[in-house]
Amino acid sequence: MQKAAFTRRVLTWYDKYGRHDLPWQKKMSPYRVWVSEIMLQQTQVATVIPYFQRFMETYPTVQALASAPIDDVLHLWTGLGYYARARNLHKTAIIVCDSHAAIFPKTVEALEALPGIGRSTAGAILSLSHDIPATILDGNVKRVLARFEAVGGWPGNTKVHDALWDVANQYSPKKRCRDYTQAMMDLGATVCTRSRPLCDECPLSSHCKAHLNDTATQYPGKKPKKTLPVKQTLLLLIHNKQGDIFLEKRPASGIWGGLWSLPEFSDLQTLAEHCKQRLGFDLKSIQPAESFRHTFSHYHLEITPVHAKVTKQKTVSKSEHLWYNVSQTLGLAAPVKKLLNEVFDDA
Repeated sequence: MQKAAFTRRVLTWYDKYGRHDLPWQKKMSPYRVWVSEIMLQQTQVATVIPYFQRFMETYPTVQALASAPIDDVLHLWTGLGYYARARNLHKTAIIVCDSHAAIFPKTVEALEALPGIGRSTAGAILSLSHDIPATILDGNVKRVLARFEAVGGWPGNTKVHDALWDVANQYSPKKRCRDYTQAMMDLGATVCTRSRPLCDECPLSSHCKAHLNDTATQYPGKKPKKTLPVKQTLLLLIHNKQGDIFLEKRPASGIWGGLWSLPEFSDLQTLAEHCKQRLGFDLKSIQPAESFRHTFSHYHLEITPVHAKVTKQKTVSKSEHLWYNVSQTLGLAAPVKKLLNEVFDDA
């Protein structure tokens, strides 16, 4: 199919069936598009919408985000996962304000130089907010194009990834770039779906190689399966006389980076001794609770909560440690928030 015909069919479908009332489509700006695109990475639209709305209410401008404490940003992000996205949002907001006069760059290359912004996200920011010709290749678009041109293999493979970028560039138009970008994302999200594509409703089906060969669900190729390893950890809930829980701040990098968390230990038998050495607490009434599993992209984590009490209140450094109660606003990992909610709901 010629590029003009491809574009015309996609845009005609979008004008009638596309999504035109998503929150980030209102008062559209590079800032709003950027935040939405980062949130939408590996997260469904329905999940993102309430988070985006709360985020915009709290930080309506890039200046507001740049000046916010990172703990407050992480708190708003709690539950979305992949917390590096929130840390990079904050870093980029500061850079945009300090080095770009609070104005987002208008080239893919300059946007890609900012933390957390890749080639496709940069293209989305430019095309959606400025109607500038720029190609995107998110998960939905990969699926549409892989089926349309029968590009086999897992898109995480470099050769397959590069081939899909070639196809995406081939069909990206010079006009109505904003509508085309949204149309391709909508087509993948609502019609060319992963497991049950609605090929009869697709404007491209008459020329789609996968559809014509009745092999749509074979594209794109699946990621090679591997068994996720299982790791074990203990999360220590130290209760003081006032009913507060001791928290410590995790390192900036790694799992739950920069979030407030419960002290983590590996061995119940030596927990009290190690806690004394590391944190200076004498524990009593040490009680393990029922374990539960939290799954990351690359492993399962079996978490055993361990409750303990201290008799003597300890003064802690507010920058690295604190006594937590429900009145505080902090960035918490989802499993930690779950445990704390259980404690204070039962109090």
